[in-house]
Amino acid sequence: MMIKKTLCPSALLLFSLIISLSLFAQPDRWQQKVKYTMNIDMNVQTNRYKGIQKLEYWNNSPDTLDRVFYHLYWNAFQPGSMMDARSQRQGTIVLGRDKNGNIIQDWDTRVRDRIANLKEDEIGYQKIASIKMNGRSQKITVYETILEVTLDKPILPKTKVTFDMEWEAQVPLQIRRSGRDNPTTNVRYSMSQWYPKMVEYDYEGWHPTPYVGREFYGVWGDFDVTINIDKTYILGGTGYLQNPNAIGYGYEDKGVKVVRPAGNNLSWHFVAPNVHDFVWAADPEFVHLSKKINNRTTIHVLYDATDKRKADWETIIPRMEKAFPFIEKNFGAYPYQQYSFIHGGDGGMEYPMATLVSGPGDGVIYHELMHSWYQGMLGTNESLYHWMDEGFATFAENRIVGYMNGEQDVQAGEYAAYFNIVKSGKEEPMITHADHFNTNYAYSTASYRKGAIFLEQLGYIVGAPVRDKILLEYYRQWRFKHPNPNDFLRIAEKESGIILDWYKQYWVNTTNTIDYGIDSLWEASGATNIRLRRIAPMPMPIDVKVTFKDGSSEWHYVPMYLMFGSKSAEEGQSPRKTYDAWKWTHATYQVSTTHRLTDIVSVEIDPSQRMADLDRKNNRLELKW
Repeated sequence: MMIKKTLCPSALLLFSLIISLSLFAQPDRWQQKVKYTMNIDMNVQTNRYKGIQKLEYWNNSPDTLDRVFYHLYWNAFQPGSMMDARSQRQGTIVLGRDKNGNIIQDWDTRVRDRIANLKEDEIGYQKIASIKMNGRSQKITVYETILEVTLDKPILPKTKVTFDMEWEAQVPLQIRRSGRDNPTTNVRYSMSQWYPKMVEYDYEGWHPTPYVGREFYGVWGDFDVTINIDKTYILGGTGYLQNPNAIGYGYEDKGVKVVRPAGNNLSWHFVAPNVHDFVWAADPEFVHLSKKINNRTTIHVLYDATDKRKADWETIIPRMEKAFPFIEKNFGAYPYQQYSFIHGGDGGMEYPMATLVSGPGDGVIYHELMHSWYQGMLGTNESLYHWMDEGFATFAENRIVGYMNGEQDVQAGEYAAYFNIVKSGKEEPMITHADHFNTNYAYSTASYRKGAIFLEQLGYIVGAPVRDKILLEYYRQWRFKHPNPNDFLRIAEKESGIILDWYKQYWVNTTNTIDYGIDSLWEASGATNIRLRRIAPMPMPIDVKVTFKDGSSEWHYVPMYLMFGSKSAEEGQSPRKTYDAWKWTHATYQVSTTHRLTDIVSVEIDPSQRMADLDRKNNRLELKW
């Protein structure tokens, strides 16, 4: 939200320029467009509201559409729903025992069996009263969290239609992401997934993904939202507040005396350009902090006054002032005029221009902010490519935390978690649909941990400076589009000059592991030979560091055959000898140094430990003469 009444002309010009340059630079892939105009009347006594929605829908596809779909997310919060059944099933899966001998179940502990126990006034629902297309009533069918609209006339390619909808909803008790009266935050309303949302139709067709647990995918467009609510409530969320001087609560222009209209309610009017979702939260006890941290971005922080972490909430803006230049330098410019950190939800959950967080800790703050890049602006289909969202945000989060705290080995925790699941035997391929993992444990490791390693290990394959250029070029070409893994890899191949399809095939599509070891050393004809062995199925390029008695060292670099290229020497890798490619069909490879065997004190494969080698004990050999 802004502290200005409307979007200022210079800001609009900047935003339009960013969008137009982005679209001009990106690959030619059509996408649908929406414009929502919504007005809701919230009753804080009954926890229900009535809504009116006008949705302008542009069919920019080459296809004729004879039906459309909407998400009705809150219908998941009813006993017997798919989310309920799935969660209770996960509770029957035993992952092991903790250090005290207690059984570890595969629950999402926020959900467990709580949906099954909801009473009638505690469930969530979104009930459609009517829907019209271009003024004509349409046939609807509700499939729990998916609404199908069978059209009386098809939507032709390159045409626009208008849908008018009336609906009513009940806010569920806080269970997952959205809801009311969460005792852990004391926040009254966390309003995410709160409106009937048009399902995305892209080059792969419709994506009517039911709300089972995760993730989200939406159509980019413009939102104009008016929320009528008890005037004692303070709101935060997506978009720019258009009537700040009639609202107050810290949004008013400097020096303005706020005069609120008569009556018990206030009408909060927001607009949000070029976003794919809209979130808001409301509480009478919100404390609102805000500051413009650079020439275009205002940071808002809203937290419940009863929270004991006041001092930590108040450090968020100073942290953003320090972090934002680093973020924009390494991941691309933030194009919107505001971002809000809002106390609410059930942990941390990202939305355009805002996040709901249950606390002000570094990890959740930076992770959710970075979703503005890897969900808000790049907008991959999270159900199919969850790791490109959660994993990339985790990688960025760790980089930011490292920068802020002066730490180096910032991804070590992700590798440790990945090694643990491999050893447990419960790993599943990253390519698995987010809702179809057998365990929550496998999903979280694949999406967050292995997704972050994907980028860190890419830095090992192509060189960290090249990887960083790839991320900026990916942002430049694909923001406000819906990239898939191949789109990212094409950018990576062009920037690095290395073929990388094998990397996705092994790391994303399979659970094959990496394990290299030092097989043997021997001296012959005045040189020392070092035989390397590939033990596990996944092939990789190899960095080998040989250190000598006098303290000097040399590097040996072996590209992998399928790369058809090689990385440049990274910082500190000098002198370095580059070899012919190691064919993935061959189990061993030999490198050599002109030094005598007795001069060598250690040989180590990948001292940087960026290669996810499952058994690092055989990566280093120390010679004690």
